[in-house]
Amino acid sequence: MTAIRDDRVALFGRLQDPTTQPEFWARVADDVDWTVEGTHPLAGRYHSKKAFVAATFTRLAGVLQGGVRLKVEHLYVDGDTTIAELQSTSTSKEGAPFANRYCWVCRFDGDTIVEVRAYLDSAMVDYTVLRNEISWE
Repeated sequence: MTAIRDDRVALFGRLQDPTTQPEFWARVADDVDWTVEGTHPLAGRYHSKKAFVAATFTRLAGVLQGGVRLKVEHLYVDGDTTIAELQSTSTSKEGAPFANRYCWVCRFDGDTIVEVRAYLDSAMVDYTVLRNEISWE
């Protein structure tokens, strides 16, 4: 179990920097079932990695200086389930901290993420996306 936990810590650690994020995405199934909970512009259910990344990470990268940066706060591993608590260390284009907190409940099939339920601060996402997309276009 220690080897799996160490692998997952390293995997989610790839989210800290946009240059290492492709290594994370390589371990997400192309047909992932990813649900983003909430009442904000990024909320919804995505049935592919391509759709999820385009609607969330790419959209956020457009309103954040230097893109999306997520730091692992806590990681829980039990069988095929990993729960990652993440903290955004990004800054909006208008200079405000985007200190959102995330909880991703991930199901793995072997080494690949096949399903995720993601929880976050809807108000912060709503405010940041809408204000920065309007202000900086």
